[in-house]
Order: sequence, then C-alpha cells, then structure tokens
Amino acid sequence: MINMKVSVIIPVYNEQTSLLFTYHKVKETNLVDEMLFVDDGSSDMSPSILSSIQDPIVKVYTHETNRGKGAAVRTGLQHANGDVILIQDADLEYDPRDYAALLKPFHDQQAQVVYGSRFSEAMPEGILFWNKLANRFLTFTTNLLYGTHLTDMETGYKVFHKDVLKQMTLTSDGFEIEPEITALLLKKNIPILEVPIRFHPRAYHQGKKIRPRDAFIALWTLLKVRFTRV
Repeated sequence: MINMKVSVIIPVYNEQTSLLFTYHKVKETNLVDEMLFVDDGSSDMSPSILSSIQDPIVKVYTHETNRGKGAAVRTGLQHANGDVILIQDADLEYDPRDYAALLKPFHDQQAQVVYGSRFSEAMPEGILFWNKLANRFLTFTTNLLYGTHLTDMETGYKVFHKDVLKQMTLTSDGFEIEPEITALLLKKNIPILEVPIRFHPRAYHQGKKIRPRDAFIALWTLLKVRFTRV
C-alpha cells in the first residue's frame, strides 16, 4: 500500500462558517486524493460555498432534504474511489493534522481499520458533561458486548481500507452510523487499531448537532447488531 489513494468523505449540514476552512485544512495535508462533500439538505450558504470550490479533487453530492449524518456518509461511500477512506466532520472538531498518524498504520502494519481516539491519552477539555458520560458509557457497553478494548467507539475519525467496506451493509441515517460501523466491524472480527488524536469540541450554540437522545439510539444499535445475524 505504498501508493494508496486516500478519499475523505465530509458530511455537511449548515456549516457555512467552517466549510471553506475545512476544505483548506484537508487540502493542506497533501495526503488526500479525493474530497467528497455530501451536502445533507443545508438551508444556509453551504451549497453556494461548495459550488464555489474549484478543485479537481473535490466532488459534491447533494441530498434534497436533511436525512442525517449516516445517510451522508453512506452516499459518500457509494462514490469514494480511494484505497483508504476517511470520514471528516465539516465543523473541524477533528483536526486534519492528524491524518498522517491515522494513515500510518495502513503503511506500516497493513491495518484494515484505524480509529482516532480522543480518550486514549488525557481527556480533552471542553467536552460537555453529558457527551462525556454518554461516550464513556457507550464505549464501555461496546467493549462488554463485543469483547474488545476500545477507548472511543463514537469517534468521528474512522478510517477504512476499501475492502473492509465491501463486507458491510450500512443502513443508518443518523448519528447511529457510528455504533453501527463499529458493531459490524467487531461482529465480523475485523481488528480496529486506535491512535491518539486532537479534539476541539464545540458547544450547541456553536452548531453542535448531536443530542442526548442520540445516545439511546446508539445503545439500541449496538444491541441490535450484537444479537442479529449479519
């Protein structure tokens, strides 16, 4: 995998403030061959901003209505052409400067899946209490149900070799895409490597979209996959 092609999927929903900044940060890594923006029915200036980006590595796909992060990720996966596929949130809570660390195991260890862990080292400052509690609970539950030792099941930085994705049929439309991906990987005994990453959490007034109720949906997803034949 010396000359692997890297695709980055970027779900977008009302991210006009950070969108161009995200594009430039990803571009500056010089590690990406394909950027797939999936606009999930944005009602702000995001569609106009995306149409203004003139770059041959950028592809833009549009949902007419807001269907959810999972739907946007699945659309991106349908069109990604890379050997390795990385998911990047458009709000830059996750820092593209970590791409080198996330991709290194694919070169050095022939990794199939790499997660960027926010919690493998010190707990990042600024994470909302309920989000912190939900993350810990859901990761603990994942480890209990699937016999693994993850530190951050809900991380937005999930990176896959394309061959792994061919083994999974994803159906989630919302934020439950995160536990669905993890549960399916573990159910199929596909190893997940973790590397530490930076994390810059934002508050709800800054546009954070995940809500406490999403934790209950995530829990149901973990249980459903665990006790359903896949």
